[in-house]
Amino acid sequence: MSDSYRVRGVDVRTIALVAGMFVLSAAAGAYEIAPASVIPLVRDGLQIGPTAAGWLVSVMYLTAVVLSVPVGVALDRFDVRNAVTAAALALLVAGVWGWVAATEGSYWSLFASRALGGFAYVVFWNAGADVVGQAVDADVRATAVSAFTASAPVGFAFGQFGSPLVADAFGWPAIFPFFATVAVLGMATFLAATAGESFRDVVETPPASRAQFRSVFANRAVWTLATLSFLAFSLYLFLNTWLPSYLENQLDVSLALAGALTALFPAVGVVARTGGGVLSDRFFGGARRPVVVLSFLGTTPALVGFVAIAEVPAVVAFTVVSGFTIQLSLGLLFTYVTEVVPEEVTTTAISTMTSVGLFGAFLAPIVAGELIERSGYQAAFLAGLVVALAGVVLAWRAPDVEV
Repeated sequence: MSDSYRVRGVDVRTIALVAGMFVLSAAAGAYEIAPASVIPLVRDGLQIGPTAAGWLVSVMYLTAVVLSVPVGVALDRFDVRNAVTAAALALLVAGVWGWVAATEGSYWSLFASRALGGFAYVVFWNAGADVVGQAVDADVRATAVSAFTASAPVGFAFGQFGSPLVADAFGWPAIFPFFATVAVLGMATFLAATAGESFRDVVETPPASRAQFRSVFANRAVWTLATLSFLAFSLYLFLNTWLPSYLENQLDVSLALAGALTALFPAVGVVARTGGGVLSDRFFGGARRPVVVLSFLGTTPALVGFVAIAEVPAVVAFTVVSGFTIQLSLGLLFTYVTEVVPEEVTTTAISTMTSVGLFGAFLAPIVAGELIERSGYQAAFLAGLVVALAGVVLAWRAPDVEV
């Protein structure tokens, strides 16, 4: 990126920077997942089926897959402060637009507003992962970036918990502007933290050349790490999506309790995603590969358990363990990939990983649903086990980096 917001160590302005990007990302995450918690109201209000309702969430993943790389290239060439501000304004527009469309019962207008929100989300995610990593010293970079990525489960929890409350008080269309408006706090904090030349790097990072951009897409290490992101996000969304119905259909748990138990899966990510960075920085001396190997390796016994034991207490335990182990690597990988490319193209590398990883998030629930329909839940869990084992093998072959 053309302007680097870099400070040495961790001071108040650095904390404000991380906090601002965290709130922006969490607000966009809450906006993203908000319809999922009030699907019956959405379907009744728009007179649509479950597939169309599901697309109101999925369109944001699809938007991120398509736009992530162009957004990353743009962030490496233009001022990130202006880009984040524009994305925050776009999210506000998307929220108000969505409220108007939902109130009028216009499905396709609401769908388009969600695509605009998806653009805002991918800007926050790619810019945040890169800028937070640049704002701290190398020996705490993984911890800082992993802490930032914990904004995703925080946002999801906020959206899932808050949507029914907002819908009950103001009507379900209000969920869209409500969560988008939270971004105002994040934007104000971010702008305050990055104001003034004193916070910018004295030596600006030169704009990336075309050859450097091309080198990212020819970099074997980038594609190895992006594939690991694809596998990790596939496991994350597969279990996040299908555990509630598994608990209800196969173990006779009420849907309300199944949802509450499944919420443990993303919730442990607040600790796990930050913990992955701490493990790498503090216990492995800055090495990234051991934590990624541990993430996939630790997930395999839980998936074996899902296949072998169909008892509620055991399944709850496997849910917590797999939620923790899978998310150990989800934050760390976004630090890892910046360390295998020149600093002029770090956001492009992050955006490539985001695109590939979120393609796994988009695809996995669909493939798992097909497997469940054809062969049952055990077949889907076995497929998840194969994915985890593939992650172990690939992580073992991932590149070493020196921090």
